[in-house]
Amino acid sequence: MHRLKIALIAHIRHPIAEPFMGGMEAHSFQLAKSLSAAGHEVTLFATGDSKAAGRLFPLLEQHYDRRYPWHEFHGTEVLNALLDEAFGKLLPELAGFDVVHNNSLHRYPPRLSRRDRIPMVTSLHIPPFDALRRAVHASAAPWCRFTVCSQQQRAIWWPGGAPPEAHVLYNGIDLERFAFRPRGNGRGIWAGRITPTKGTHIAVAAARRAGIGLSIYGTIEHRDYFETEVKPLLGGDIRYEGHLETGELAEAMAAASVLLFTPLWQEPFGLVAAEAMACGVPVASLDNGASREIVGPGGALATEDTAEALAAAIEVALTRERRDVRRWAVSRYGQSAMIDSCLRLYGQAMQGVDAPAAPVAFEPSMLPQRPEPQTVTAA
Repeated sequence: MHRLKIALIAHIRHPIAEPFMGGMEAHSFQLAKSLSAAGHEVTLFATGDSKAAGRLFPLLEQHYDRRYPWHEFHGTEVLNALLDEAFGKLLPELAGFDVVHNNSLHRYPPRLSRRDRIPMVTSLHIPPFDALRRAVHASAAPWCRFTVCSQQQRAIWWPGGAPPEAHVLYNGIDLERFAFRPRGNGRGIWAGRITPTKGTHIAVAAARRAGIGLSIYGTIEHRDYFETEVKPLLGGDIRYEGHLETGELAEAMAAASVLLFTPLWQEPFGLVAAEAMACGVPVASLDNGASREIVGPGGALATEDTAEALAAAIEVALTRERRDVRRWAVSRYGQSAMIDSCLRLYGQAMQGVDAPAAPVAFEPSMLPQRPEPQTVTAA
């Protein structure tokens, strides 16, 4: 494919920079890095404190979670207004790009694509919430395409059957950074945002039952949860060891004997599980969200959301052959395969821009309005 001019729109809750706050930030960072390395011209629409490849267009000076923590302001008028104003800047800026890859989770970009025939691929990283679901369902067109990161999420987003514009795109892993190691150190590892939906406390209790040490890595997103439900369980061979940058986390992950993956919600993918398996580390997981699809033969699933069931899954996971675990991850989650799929979808969106489709008329509140034409008055 010839050199493309690509607009990459990111979520603006956190910066697109290491150490990553979660899989969405890692995904946008790796897209910018890999597309730039492939010779494409990338402009990242993100927060001003982002540090990623390509040119940066700041939608906000700093990530919003710093001033408006999501768990306190989610759904409030003040945060909604902030986000609408930030993403309202996009319309005049998208002219001149060959294609847009939207990772923002905001309702404006897909509707802008549908209304103005802007070639766009929107990646949906979470289960549907009402405002985004309505925008997605109203915007599908040959030039406005969507990806989800698992078959399980595709069924949730389109329970009545997905349109041809909907695709499954597994998240990609840098297989050089997350390198294979033939033996583990006998310890378990848990990594991610420390928040109730991630189930850190179950991992700690299960490790104790299984009689293995456990290293916990990640940002403490819910301080109260950490202090009341996680910290009291720590001690001895089970410890919290901070939030690491990608290279350090990859080293710690490869050294482990098993990764504990404990989602207590409809987890759309599970990037840490794929990263661990890329190192050859088997996964013991709760069977929620896309866990069964993502882990596959690379580990074992608990029969219920309890420490007892997860401890049993740990014992099974530890019997997996690490080379087989690595092969499974490489076959499905290699970064180069993800980029190839993205470029193929970009091509489809670009080719579809002149396809016939009924015009749409969205309500004014659903997207930013076109700027008024400027009138030049002769002196």
